Amino acid sequence: MIKTEVAVIGSGPGGYTAAFRAADLGKKVVLIERYESLGGVCLNVGCIPSKALLHTAQIINEASESSNIGVTFNEPDIDIDAIRLNKNNTVSKLTSGIKALAKARKVQIISGYGKFASPNSIVVDSEGKESESELIEFEQCIIAAGSSVTKIPSFPFDDPRVMDSTDALELESIPKRLLIVGGGIIGLEMATVYSALGSEITVVELAEQLIASADKDIVNPLLKRIKKQYSNIFLSTKVTSIKALKGGIKVGFDGKDAPEFDTFDKVLVSVGRSPNGKLIDADKAGINVDDRGFISVDRQMKTNVNNIYAIGDIVGQPMLAHKAVHEAKVAAEVICGHKSGFDALTIPSVAYTDPEVAWTGKTEKEIKEQGIDYDKGVFPWAASGRSLSIGRSEGITKALFDKETGRIIGMGICGTNAGELIAEATLAIEMGCDMADIALTVHAHPTLSETTAFAVEMAEGTITDLMPPKKRKDKL
Repeated sequence: MIKTEVAVIGSGPGGYTAAFRAADLGKKVVLIERYESLGGVCLNVGCIPSKALLHTAQIINEASESSNIGVTFNEPDIDIDAIRLNKNNTVSKLTSGIKALAKARKVQIISGYGKFASPNSIVVDSEGKESESELIEFEQCIIAAGSSVTKIPSFPFDDPRVMDSTDALELESIPKRLLIVGGGIIGLEMATVYSALGSEITVVELAEQLIASADKDIVNPLLKRIKKQYSNIFLSTKVTSIKALKGGIKVGFDGKDAPEFDTFDKVLVSVGRSPNGKLIDADKAGINVDDRGFISVDRQMKTNVNNIYAIGDIVGQPMLAHKAVHEAKVAAEVICGHKSGFDALTIPSVAYTDPEVAWTGKTEKEIKEQGIDYDKGVFPWAASGRSLSIGRSEGITKALFDKETGRIIGMGICGTNAGELIAEATLAIEMGCDMADIALTVHAHPTLSETTAFAVEMAEGTITDLMPPKKRKDKL
């Protein structure tokens, strides 16, 4: 039996952040992780490996398009083993770094599957063997158990040709024809990778647009580009069946433009993630878990059980690592007696596709649903000198403002490095900036970041790089 002040279940970005922050504030901490490597889904089979592969895809795509600016390369020689090794090395460097930080902070790492035995204890089974289980007694606990890939029971996942996102990251082989079921962020990122490596891509999405949580006009530049690259993109279409045959995976469709059946070499099913709330015996600790597996918490990340906290994917949308990190610090600080609370006004979202899609604050469709009177400014990147200089003209930046207060309430960006650019808008929302705050901030020229200011100038009618759509009286 091990006794500790704070036990943390799960070592993803939220879990290790919570453990390290609590340790820095003087607590004795035990970090429980079921897998061999620390870092959770994000570092091992999510954010980090996918971005390493997306970087490879970017190099391939840029080389293939460089003939447009007078530089021609030979066809690339794809060494799939070397690509996989680079991805694995990137992951290894980060996970080993986390392990070193845990050691430096004297955070004790317990390997195994942790489940609650009571409101003050956790049983950790090593590889599911009760004979090798350990009992952890704690004063306070932070649940950071994350989420799992959602699998449709009727799909034949026992066939290696039917993959989830974890399988796809292994790059076992590059199929000639690949179907991606789900046009969300993960599915489209993997489409970007496999397309660059030579697969003929078909995407099927049940909703009427790709990346359904973003505004349609922000996604459209991406859609127009990949329509030219992929074999097919079927929207408002349902997969009715998947059968594993000797000659391929036969898939049935129900949609206006989709065929009744088609056969693919591999299928990637990417239809979301499910929280792990029902997998940790939370009921034995008296923790309330809803039917979907989510655990409710307050602003201090506290569950209905006074000494148990929860953070990250398991407490609700959006399921994003950067949200979990901030929640983790709140939970650790509250445990240590600090006056802390999670009160972020917005959490940015990014699809690392080509072009990237990023948004923060309220989307335009949310604003309309909520009946908010608003101003909007949209700047097309076809008028951006920096974007044109790198051979890209398809992007847009959209700024949304509350008409009554004049404050920025949302921004969407589609274009190169949109994931980096969205930070300024996120800070602007947190600080309550209005149009003038952003438009009068001098942005370096020529940069992609100045498209943020240009979109704002479009909203206030002061832009000179395009014809202004309107003029505000106080600017005349």
